[in-house]
Amino acid sequence: MTDYKNTLNLPKTAFPMKANLAQREPKMLQHWNEIDLYAQRQQLRQVAEKYILHDGPPYANGAIHLGHAVNKILKDIVCKSKFHSGYATPYVPGWDCHGLPIEINVEKKLGKPGVKVSAKKFRQACRDYAEKQMQGQREDFKRLGVLGEWDNPYLTMNYTFEANVMRAFKAIVAKNYLVQGFRPIHWCFACQSSLAEAEVEYQTKTSPSIDVRFSVLDEAEFLTKFKQTDLGYGDISVVIWTTTPWTLPANYAVALHPELEYALVQVGTERLLLAAEMVESIMQRYAIEDYRVLANAMGSDFSGLLLQHPFLDRTSLLVLGEHVTTDAGTGAVHTAPAHGEDDFRIGKEYDLPIDSPVQANGVFKADTPYFAGEHVFKANDHIIKVLDECHKLVKAIEYEHSYPHCWRHKTPVIFRATPQWFINLQTLSKAALASLNNITWHPAWGEGRMAKMLEGRPDWCISRQRVWGVPLPLFTHKDTQALHPNTVDLIEQVALKVEQAGVEAWFELDKAELLGADADDYVKANDVLDVWFDSGVTHYCVLEARDYLHVPADLYLEGSDQYRGWFQSSLLASLAIEGIPPYRNIMTYGFTVDGEGRKMSKSIGNVIAPDKVIKTLGVDIIRLWAAATDNSSEMSVSDEILKRNGDTYRRIRNTARFLLSNLHDFNPAEDSIPVTEMVALDRWIVAYAKQLQAEIISAYDQFSFHVIVQKIHHFCSIELGSFYLDIIKDRQYTCKTDGIARRSAQTAMYHIIEALVRWIAPILSFTADEIWSFVPGERSASVHLEKWYQGFNNIDSAEDYDDNFWQQVMRMRDEVNKVVEAKRNDGIIGSALDADVEISVSATLQSLLKRLADELRFVLITSDAIVLPETNNQLTINVKVSTNKKCERCWQRRADVDNNKDYPGICSRCVDNIAGVGEVRHFA
Repeated sequence: MTDYKNTLNLPKTAFPMKANLAQREPKMLQHWNEIDLYAQRQQLRQVAEKYILHDGPPYANGAIHLGHAVNKILKDIVCKSKFHSGYATPYVPGWDCHGLPIEINVEKKLGKPGVKVSAKKFRQACRDYAEKQMQGQREDFKRLGVLGEWDNPYLTMNYTFEANVMRAFKAIVAKNYLVQGFRPIHWCFACQSSLAEAEVEYQTKTSPSIDVRFSVLDEAEFLTKFKQTDLGYGDISVVIWTTTPWTLPANYAVALHPELEYALVQVGTERLLLAAEMVESIMQRYAIEDYRVLANAMGSDFSGLLLQHPFLDRTSLLVLGEHVTTDAGTGAVHTAPAHGEDDFRIGKEYDLPIDSPVQANGVFKADTPYFAGEHVFKANDHIIKVLDECHKLVKAIEYEHSYPHCWRHKTPVIFRATPQWFINLQTLSKAALASLNNITWHPAWGEGRMAKMLEGRPDWCISRQRVWGVPLPLFTHKDTQALHPNTVDLIEQVALKVEQAGVEAWFELDKAELLGADADDYVKANDVLDVWFDSGVTHYCVLEARDYLHVPADLYLEGSDQYRGWFQSSLLASLAIEGIPPYRNIMTYGFTVDGEGRKMSKSIGNVIAPDKVIKTLGVDIIRLWAAATDNSSEMSVSDEILKRNGDTYRRIRNTARFLLSNLHDFNPAEDSIPVTEMVALDRWIVAYAKQLQAEIISAYDQFSFHVIVQKIHHFCSIELGSFYLDIIKDRQYTCKTDGIARRSAQTAMYHIIEALVRWIAPILSFTADEIWSFVPGERSASVHLEKWYQGFNNIDSAEDYDDNFWQQVMRMRDEVNKVVEAKRNDGIIGSALDADVEISVSATLQSLLKRLADELRFVLITSDAIVLPETNNQLTINVKVSTNKKCERCWQRRADVDNNKDYPGICSRCVDNIAGVGEVRHFA
């Protein structure tokens, strides 16, 4: 037997089959640092149109979790894909460095500021802690392969940033949006501070649910509101229902709906006023069967009548409110103006006292009757006991409901009236709602969600009773509490000082420096700004402050929780300062959950730490998972899901390796075949790839990353792996080394690898750059310096290259493969090349397949293939064992094996390819 192995063009590449991402990626990062890849990208696009993705700042607190990784990876995918499209994509990462999470961690080490440590030392410790946390997170983000301005990020605690926050605040003050008010806000006892809407989350809580009698003072006047004559007998009470018994000491009114009908109900020896439509359900709840409706009247009839407070020596006013519903309760709503939004509004309307007996720590004041010194939640049982003793308790049960909690402490919060500073949203909310249709939302339902968040939103409380943050640079008159008349100028003077020395400049400021002779008449504010104001003005402090960025940003991209957080605070702040939204596009993604849809939790044990995955599977697997998952809803992840993504990765990597291994002797500058001279199959696959590139670019532009992964995986698996690459193996390995047939296939593979490496670059950033270094021809230092593949420009569409024909061939080939595989499983043939195939097809398909002629066998990877007319109107496939000898070189069984005595054991086609005697023109 003659050895013909050295006459074959066998694949060869140094590109490794095994990725070893965990070991290889850090070396790639080092390479990027050495060539200063990010700076090179900016240099290349100096005069290009900019695409600005503005980074929402994570808290500088704790190790990054999978949610952080998703956030930064998705942003990096956007920036890299836009760079391939020709844009300049400067990316400035940022960190939120003020606020409670940092204070809590510092307090654990040093104690409360002003108690065990000075406020100044505490603030410095907060600054040091935030800096250390930021540095740790920065290294983790860089390890994810995210390209950005890591050496010059924005930090909300940088002196210049803090000063610019004050300037943004100054602009809002100048436009008269700032108001001071004593009104109820969410209050956390653990923080001993007000909370922003975005700092509140709702959890299930069990509360005491009570029905309470409020006795009517002037029963005679009360009864005149009814037209009926039989009005029963006994004491008359209006019954309220509440799940917050602790607010009863602050009650000053009971609200009825003006347009609801109310019934006077005889129950035993007393009479109760209840919403007429609720009487039956209320009696069932009270387990009372014997009752009688005496008379009805409208809620509006009772306005201004007085009730006796259940246990305090004062009256409660009957008022009217549109907020009263019949969804639950009795149709009469207990009103404590200091402890609820609707209550406060009604209180202002009726000039009721806005009086809260609750202190900042949640304890009743010392002068509170019955409950002095008791914590509000612990006082509930005591209040119920007092009500019972006063014969005012109708019903008391436990009630499970959704209740606001502090997002950091996970403890229940209350509404509590305190003096705070607010941004008046009366006009801003309307402007925000009007601006929403000028913004593009991804997903589209984001617009409706944001609108719902904005509708009826209360004024934005921007003051916080904390130590670590940007101070409210305000001076108020000690008697009138009015702002200093020169407030706007004073804020700028303070900002100049903060720019030099940070926030400590305010706390150490002698007010006489700025106010002169007026200093004794004014009080310096002690509060700091809401951290959501810090992050909400980043468009002002970052995008406007850096001349290579612009406002509005092209994209804000964050988790879906930011509709009530950063998206909203940024929109309101930008409209207040500049009158325009800060962004053109909003993209959101869902929360990360485990494979069963459960939220990640340490207690459950289902948390997947990014660093663990990185050390075992590598970053590119996380990046692939983040891209491959439909992020419009919750993003499921588990070891099994990551493993499946590993399978997808291997398919893409192996496809790239096959292409590279068959381009080892290909010089694109010298060996490329013009498209018009390429083999028909090669022309088609390149045209198909061109069409696919257009679809992939479109999907990147729509942020449909999972569609991109699906398309690339399908292309590698089906059009390439199962069809094109399978067919060309014979031509690639056995044809003349530099003949048109082989160079045509190599040209096609070169086009494909040049395109494929760019398609995957935004997602598989490390693998793409590794592939890039093995692609033949002159090239730049990194694929991340490139545009989308431009080599398709002179290639027409797939339709022009018989896409319909090749799709039909693929389907027919699949049918043949099924029959061949069945013969192999039955042991009738060893491989497909042991078979001869007869195919009976329709006249239409027969005429198509005739174009392939003898090359049909190469398409089917059988030794012979004959097309016959269709019988019985159905496709018939007959697979027979070939009786011909097997060619030792191409392994096909042909009748002309051994015909040439100089080349024993091989077929005539192989003889021609070895001897270089002309070349058969290939169609496939």
